[in-house]
Amino acid sequence: MADLERIRLVILGGAGVGKSSIIKRFLFKTYTDKYRATVEDLFNREYDLGGVTLKVDILDTSGDMQFPAMRRLSIATAHAFMLVYASTSASSFHCVKQCFEEIREQRADFQDIPIVIAGNKSDLANTQREVRLEEVTDWVYCELPRLRAKVLECSAKENQHVSDLFKTLLSLSRFLPVGSNNDGTTGLKRRSSAYVSATSSRSRQSVRKGVRPTNGSAI
Repeated sequence: MADLERIRLVILGGAGVGKSSIIKRFLFKTYTDKYRATVEDLFNREYDLGGVTLKVDILDTSGDMQFPAMRRLSIATAHAFMLVYASTSASSFHCVKQCFEEIREQRADFQDIPIVIAGNKSDLANTQREVRLEEVTDWVYCELPRLRAKVLECSAKENQHVSDLFKTLLSLSRFLPVGSNNDGTTGLKRRSSAYVSATSSRSRQSVRKGVRPTNGSAI
């Protein structure tokens, strides 16, 4: 393996399912109930992995179809996908199925791409569940072609299994051995991070992107 590796994780799913909340819970250990529609946000992290520097780009995408060109580009350039639905919304699971069909149509190598299907809002599942975990696993493991995929439920609000989502993606990508747990969460030692937002730029009605380093120097 080279001294420098890079992986691009693209997060897809419907509006309001908690894609941004999952990312911010994982990266910044924060959570808010306030909803802000995403256009496209890019988060960068560097990690030490057994003497190798792993650069991880996490792309948070829009939950609607207003930006088809950006969406096609994100799918074309991804090394791995996280497809997010809300366990409290049957329509959001239907949206995940549509996202997968977009990947299948655009990527001839779709069966080799690491994919995690994440059911967020598991903290509400006892009283508001609309999507059974068995329904999702039957779709992934029985109805679809053989994939490099895993299904997990999580709660960004309660910080339940959020780190497991990213750890599983890296394991499926073969950057992180299964069972590795060097830091108690992701199995990686973080070096630095950066943030680039098309969403905030759009809200300022400017083509200029803002960059904000956090917890380390910007990449």
